[in-house]
Amino acid sequence: MAVIPGNLVTTEAYITNADIKDTAAITRDKIAQTPLAVFPVDFEMLRVHDAYQTVLPGTSTTDDLGLYGGTFATSSQLVRTYDVKAVGLTTLYARFRVTLPVEYDPAETLELRFNAGMVTTVADVSCTIDLQAYKVNRAGSIGSDLCATAAITMNSLTYANKTFTITATGLAAGDVLDCRVAIAVNDAATGTAVIAAIGAIELLADIKG
Repeated sequence: MAVIPGNLVTTEAYITNADIKDTAAITRDKIAQTPLAVFPVDFEMLRVHDAYQTVLPGTSTTDDLGLYGGTFATSSQLVRTYDVKAVGLTTLYARFRVTLPVEYDPAETLELRFNAGMVTTVADVSCTIDLQAYKVNRAGSIGSDLCATAAITMNSLTYANKTFTITATGLAAGDVLDCRVAIAVNDAATGTAVIAAIGAIELLADIKG
Protein backbone atom coordinates (compact mmCIF):
# COMPACT_ATOMS: atom_id res chain seq x y z
CA MET A 1 0.00 0.00 0.00
CA ALA A 2 1.43 3.34 -1.06
CA VAL A 3 1.40 6.26 1.40
CA ILE A 4 1.35 9.80 0.04
CA PRO A 5 2.61 12.38 2.56
CA GLY A 6 0.95 15.80 2.94
CA ASN A 7 -2.61 17.00 2.46
CA LEU A 8 -4.76 16.08 -0.51
CA VAL A 9 -6.23 19.22 -2.09
CA THR A 10 -8.76 19.47 -4.90
CA THR A 11 -10.43 22.40 -6.60
CA GLU A 12 -13.59 20.35 -7.14
CA ALA A 13 -16.50 20.25 -4.67
CA TYR A 14 -15.83 17.71 -1.94
CA ILE A 15 -19.37 16.36 -2.00
CA THR A 16 -22.53 17.03 -3.95
CA ASN A 17 -26.17 16.37 -3.22
CA ALA A 18 -26.07 13.39 -5.60
CA ASP A 19 -23.29 11.83 -3.49
CA ILE A 20 -25.55 11.60 -0.43
CA LYS A 21 -27.66 8.47 -0.28
CA ASP A 22 -31.34 8.69 0.62
CA THR A 23 -30.57 6.52 3.64
CA ALA A 24 -27.78 8.77 4.95
CA ALA A 25 -30.00 10.03 7.82
CA ILE A 26 -27.90 13.14 8.40
CA THR A 27 -28.85 14.75 11.72
CA ARG A 28 -29.47 18.48 12.21
CA ASP A 29 -26.35 18.95 14.32
CA LYS A 30 -24.26 18.29 11.18
CA ILE A 31 -25.99 21.12 9.28
CA ALA A 32 -24.57 24.65 9.22
CA GLN A 33 -26.49 27.12 11.35
CA THR A 34 -28.58 29.84 9.72
CA PRO A 35 -28.60 32.78 12.16
CA LEU A 36 -31.79 34.73 12.89
CA ALA A 37 -34.10 33.15 10.34
CA VAL A 38 -37.41 35.05 10.22
CA PHE A 39 -40.77 33.44 11.07
CA PRO A 40 -43.74 35.84 10.78
CA VAL A 41 -46.38 35.80 13.52
CA ASP A 42 -49.84 36.17 11.99
CA PHE A 43 -52.00 38.91 13.48
CA GLU A 44 -54.83 36.37 13.62
CA MET A 45 -52.95 34.78 16.52
CA LEU A 46 -53.42 37.83 18.75
CA ARG A 47 -55.85 37.60 21.67
CA VAL A 48 -57.27 39.73 24.46
CA HIS A 49 -54.57 39.64 27.13
CA ASP A 50 -56.84 38.91 30.11
CA ALA A 51 -59.41 36.83 28.21
CA TYR A 52 -57.30 34.58 26.00
CA GLN A 53 -60.33 32.77 24.64
CA THR A 54 -61.33 36.04 22.94
CA VAL A 55 -59.84 37.19 19.65
CA LEU A 56 -58.46 40.71 19.51
CA PRO A 57 -61.30 43.17 18.80
CA GLY A 58 -61.59 45.02 15.52
CA THR A 59 -61.56 48.33 17.41
CA SER A 60 -59.18 49.13 20.25
CA THR A 61 -60.86 49.99 23.55
CA THR A 62 -60.03 50.31 27.25
CA ASP A 63 -56.74 48.36 27.69
CA ASP A 64 -56.94 46.23 24.54
CA LEU A 65 -55.17 46.82 21.26
CA GLY A 66 -57.34 46.37 18.17
CA LEU A 67 -56.79 44.45 14.92
CA TYR A 68 -57.64 46.85 12.09
CA GLY A 69 -58.25 45.02 8.82
CA GLY A 70 -57.33 47.73 6.32
CA THR A 71 -58.78 47.72 2.81
CA PHE A 72 -57.84 44.95 0.41
CA ALA A 73 -55.47 46.16 -2.35
CA THR A 74 -55.24 49.54 -0.63
CA SER A 75 -53.93 49.17 2.93
CA SER A 76 -52.66 46.32 5.06
CA GLN A 77 -53.60 45.21 8.55
CA LEU A 78 -52.38 47.02 11.68
CA VAL A 79 -52.56 46.30 15.39
CA ARG A 80 -53.43 49.71 16.85
CA THR A 81 -54.42 51.72 19.86
CA TYR A 82 -57.53 53.87 19.80
CA ASP A 83 -57.02 57.65 19.61
CA VAL A 84 -55.30 58.35 22.95
CA LYS A 85 -54.69 62.07 22.56
CA ALA A 86 -55.05 63.94 25.86
CA VAL A 87 -55.68 60.66 27.73
CA GLY A 88 -52.43 60.84 29.70
CA LEU A 89 -50.53 57.66 30.46
CA THR A 90 -52.40 54.58 29.26
CA THR A 91 -51.24 51.05 28.42
CA LEU A 92 -52.87 48.70 25.93
CA TYR A 93 -52.10 45.01 25.42
CA ALA A 94 -52.35 42.01 23.11
CA ARG A 95 -51.37 38.42 23.84
CA PHE A 96 -50.22 35.57 21.62
CA ARG A 97 -48.43 32.23 21.66
CA VAL A 98 -45.48 31.37 19.44
CA THR A 99 -44.05 27.89 18.89
CA LEU A 100 -40.31 27.50 18.33
CA PRO A 101 -39.84 25.90 14.88
CA VAL A 102 -38.62 22.35 14.37
CA GLU A 103 -35.41 23.77 12.84
CA TYR A 104 -34.54 25.80 15.97
CA ASP A 105 -30.99 25.21 17.24
CA PRO A 106 -31.50 24.55 20.97
CA ALA A 107 -30.54 27.37 23.37
CA GLU A 108 -29.31 29.55 20.50
CA THR A 109 -30.38 33.14 19.73
CA LEU A 110 -34.09 33.96 19.87
CA GLU A 111 -35.70 37.37 19.28
CA LEU A 112 -39.17 38.78 18.84
CA ARG A 113 -39.32 41.80 16.54
CA PHE A 114 -42.10 44.33 16.14
CA ASN A 115 -42.25 46.87 13.34
CA ALA A 116 -43.95 49.78 15.04
CA GLY A 117 -44.60 53.51 14.90
CA MET A 118 -47.19 56.27 15.25
CA VAL A 119 -50.11 57.13 13.00
CA THR A 120 -50.61 60.83 12.09
CA THR A 121 -49.11 62.39 15.25
CA VAL A 122 -46.50 61.45 17.86
CA ALA A 123 -47.36 61.56 21.55
CA ASP A 124 -46.27 64.80 23.16
CA VAL A 125 -44.72 62.95 26.13
CA SER A 126 -43.79 59.37 25.19
CA CYS A 127 -44.80 56.08 23.60
CA THR A 128 -43.04 52.75 24.24
CA ILE A 129 -43.48 49.12 23.31
CA ASP A 130 -42.66 46.31 25.74
CA LEU A 131 -42.78 42.52 25.77
CA GLN A 132 -43.16 39.72 28.29
CA ALA A 133 -42.57 36.10 27.27
CA TYR A 134 -43.01 32.93 29.33
CA LYS A 135 -42.34 29.31 28.47
CA VAL A 136 -45.49 27.18 28.69
CA ASN A 137 -44.86 23.98 30.63
CA ARG A 138 -47.95 22.10 29.30
CA ALA A 139 -49.28 21.59 32.85
CA GLY A 140 -50.99 24.94 33.36
CA SER A 141 -48.11 26.88 34.89
CA ILE A 142 -45.21 29.01 33.68
CA GLY A 143 -41.73 30.06 34.75
CA SER A 144 -40.16 33.50 34.78
CA ASP A 145 -40.25 36.23 32.14
CA LEU A 146 -37.71 35.34 29.45
CA CYS A 147 -37.64 38.76 27.77
CA ALA A 148 -34.26 40.34 28.46
CA THR A 149 -34.94 43.71 26.79
CA ALA A 150 -36.52 46.73 28.45
CA ALA A 151 -39.29 48.82 26.89
CA ILE A 152 -38.29 50.57 23.64
CA THR A 153 -39.52 53.92 22.35
CA MET A 154 -41.74 53.84 19.26
CA ASN A 155 -42.74 57.50 19.33
CA SER A 156 -42.01 58.24 15.67
CA LEU A 157 -44.02 58.58 12.47
CA THR A 158 -41.38 56.43 10.77
CA TYR A 159 -42.07 52.75 11.44
CA ALA A 160 -38.99 50.86 12.64
CA ASN A 161 -38.05 47.44 14.00
CA LYS A 162 -38.15 47.08 17.79
CA THR A 163 -36.29 43.92 18.79
CA PHE A 164 -36.58 42.02 22.08
CA THR A 165 -34.06 39.34 23.06
CA ILE A 166 -35.42 36.13 24.58
CA THR A 167 -33.28 34.30 27.15
CA ALA A 168 -32.95 30.97 25.35
CA THR A 169 -31.29 28.82 28.02
CA GLY A 170 -33.09 25.47 28.07
CA LEU A 171 -35.33 26.26 25.10
CA ALA A 172 -35.67 23.83 22.20
CA ALA A 173 -37.74 23.19 19.09
CA GLY A 174 -41.41 22.77 19.87
CA ASP A 175 -41.36 24.88 23.03
CA VAL A 176 -44.23 27.37 23.27
CA LEU A 177 -43.89 30.96 24.48
CA ASP A 178 -46.87 32.81 25.95
CA CYS A 179 -46.26 36.45 25.02
CA ARG A 180 -47.86 39.78 25.89
CA VAL A 181 -47.02 42.97 24.03
CA ALA A 182 -47.77 46.30 25.69
CA ILE A 183 -47.90 49.76 24.19
CA ALA A 184 -47.72 52.56 26.74
CA VAL A 185 -48.73 55.99 25.42
CA ASN A 186 -48.50 59.25 27.36
CA ASP A 187 -50.10 62.24 25.66
CA ALA A 188 -51.53 65.42 27.18
CA ALA A 189 -52.22 67.43 24.04
CA THR A 190 -55.65 68.08 22.51
CA GLY A 191 -54.64 68.27 18.84
CA THR A 192 -54.78 65.66 16.09
CA ALA A 193 -55.22 61.95 16.69
CA VAL A 194 -52.47 60.10 18.57
CA ILE A 195 -52.47 56.43 17.57
CA ALA A 196 -49.70 53.86 18.06
CA ALA A 197 -49.52 50.88 15.71
CA ILE A 198 -47.72 47.60 15.02
CA GLY A 199 -47.25 46.71 11.36
CA ALA A 200 -45.55 43.31 11.76
CA ILE A 201 -44.52 40.75 14.36
CA GLU A 202 -41.71 38.26 13.69
CA LEU A 203 -39.87 35.52 15.53
CA LEU A 204 -36.15 35.46 14.73
CA ALA A 205 -34.32 32.22 15.52
CA ASP A 206 -30.98 30.52 14.90
CA ILE A 207 -31.84 27.37 12.98
CA LYS A 208 -30.31 24.27 11.45
CA GLY A 209 -32.09 22.86 8.43
